[in-house]
Amino acid sequence: MGKAEFEKALHTLKGLLLGIHADRKLNINEIEELQHWCMLQNDHKNMHPFKEIIPLVIQSIEDGILSTDEINDVLWVVNSYSKENNYYDLITHDIQILHGILHGILSDNKINEKELVSLRNWLIDNDHLESTYPYDEVYSMISNVLEDGIIDEKEHKFLKAFFTDFIDTTASLNIHDVDIEEMKKEMRISGICAIDPNIELRDSVFCFTGESSKMKRNEIKNVIEDKGGIFKNNIVNNLNYLIVGDNNNPCWTFSCYGRKIEKAIGLRKKGKQIVIAHEVDFWDALVE
Repeated sequence: MGKAEFEKALHTLKGLLLGIHADRKLNINEIEELQHWCMLQNDHKNMHPFKEIIPLVIQSIEDGILSTDEINDVLWVVNSYSKENNYYDLITHDIQILHGILHGILSDNKINEKELVSLRNWLIDNDHLESTYPYDEVYSMISNVLEDGIIDEKEHKFLKAFFTDFIDTTASLNIHDVDIEEMKKEMRISGICAIDPNIELRDSVFCFTGESSKMKRNEIKNVIEDKGGIFKNNIVNNLNYLIVGDNNNPCWTFSCYGRKIEKAIGLRKKGKQIVIAHEVDFWDALVE
């Protein structure tokens, strides 16, 4: 295992602990997920820092309770190693922790309000990740779900399908790919659009997908160009904004807009800072 794999495993553990502890409860599935993480590190269990961390994790969960103090003890060792060994930059480091948090929350295949509130607080505290995939997408998704304080069955499916995009299911004991692809087909675009994005029109490159509730495509093109922006019919590498039209339809899904959304997210995964925005925010930007 190289240095990169070492650090990624530790960042995953850090997030895993934070995600599992988000609702201040520990169940058998979450215990098994932590045990599974320890098992995956078996080949280097006698190497620093795993020889210190693995016994700490096992000892922390053997009574079926994972206290804040026990988590802090493990995190102290992880953080001490990270300070000495910085293979990844801060952004990559924290995105890997975010992936681990999503893994921890989903480790028992259930998502509750306390976990989402805790996740949102972590995202707010780490807003330096804004525009870095998947920060905007995760923040938007959970903000939409928490708006009414209820996670219904459909929202639970959406969250589960979305979270698994950032979890290595081959490294999980309890999270499986069954039904995930079908769930993704139903996932609403509204959970992907950035919340209250800052949209700059002059010299920015725009693309539009879906049907607008206000104008035809060529009219939108003229508006953007009149404001000093650049309009493209397709996704390009230097794209700044993908605007999603809703045509007053509350049930818009990935399947309606798939190609452009998929390409834009693919570019975001590669580090391009493309903002996916709802057309309401686009119109608001025009009058500011």
